[in-house]
Amino acid sequence: MPFAMRSLLIRLVASLLIVCVIGTGYLFWAWNHSLKPGTEIYNVKPGMSLRAFARELSARGALPESHSFVWLAHLTGHDRALKSGEYRFRDGMTASELLDQVVAGRVIEYPVVLIEGWTFQQFLAVLAEAPKLTHTLSGLSASAIMERLGHPGEHPEGRFFPDTYYHSTGQTDIMILAKAYDKMQMLLQREWEGRENNLPLKNMYEALILASIVEKETGRDDERRLIAGVFINRLRHGMRLQTDPTVIYGMGKMFDGNLRLKDLRRDTPYNTYTRRGLPPTPVAMPGKASLQAALHPTVTGAVFFVARGDGSHEFSSTLEEHNKAVLKYQLKGKLRKTIPPTASDTREQNSKIKALR
Repeated sequence: MPFAMRSLLIRLVASLLIVCVIGTGYLFWAWNHSLKPGTEIYNVKPGMSLRAFARELSARGALPESHSFVWLAHLTGHDRALKSGEYRFRDGMTASELLDQVVAGRVIEYPVVLIEGWTFQQFLAVLAEAPKLTHTLSGLSASAIMERLGHPGEHPEGRFFPDTYYHSTGQTDIMILAKAYDKMQMLLQREWEGRENNLPLKNMYEALILASIVEKETGRDDERRLIAGVFINRLRHGMRLQTDPTVIYGMGKMFDGNLRLKDLRRDTPYNTYTRRGLPPTPVAMPGKASLQAALHPTVTGAVFFVARGDGSHEFSSTLEEHNKAVLKYQLKGKLRKTIPPTASDTREQNSKIKALR
């Protein structure tokens, strides 16, 4: 080969090597350069290609340009399908980290908080207000919702575990309910299998009903098992449970926030002052502590309790002790009102004491 041609070839190879080194260096810089995407949310639409995604990021200033991002994704095997959803990219992350996040589908998740002691209707109201959920339950009856969940014929109250559930944009409200249902079933099954011996509960559903009553009666962890023990004792002795939350639940929309003596005397399937045994369904969504209390109650001789007015309760084993506690913690407080009680007020208070037996 002539010297001139050999020299030209060497120069061409050298030039190509320089270009490759510079190109590789630039690609390496582009791949590992800290980006500044800000706190703006980026939405990867279903079916979006890698090239379209890179162009959008470049147009919005998150990437210096799109071509190197696409090439590096191909070279490193990150060119597989992107996961759709909403993403928030932190300042200082690299293009490699950004692409890993989208390929892995680490989307923004939004919380939905379902509180212990809420009813099924309250759960539905919160789901309906969640802006990032896809709403599919509007206008459906409770029975239709249970059928859609695959549990036709089941009453929904108490069936869903109260917790914080996370979801991404586009997920449906029925998906949240399905998670809550499965979590409650799993926990209830586990607690039922480890229950105390000789409880007057026929099945898991009765345990769920009792747990819902305990949930509504107290928010104090140190009293749940004591209160459960009172109801267990009453069930064993064939006594009425006489618990206000069941009466209130049975009243539905008729309850105006004030429970009166006439309400305790009005018979409904949920009035445990007029009917013996457990109500037909739970009256709220119990949490884990209430489920455990119902199946592991504290053994005492107490069959009464009354609120002290500070969130705690006074427990009694006899009616005489209970009536004294009512006088001390409830009626005495009412008599301290600035306006003296009327004769009818006093008669109603005395009637309430007599009713507690």
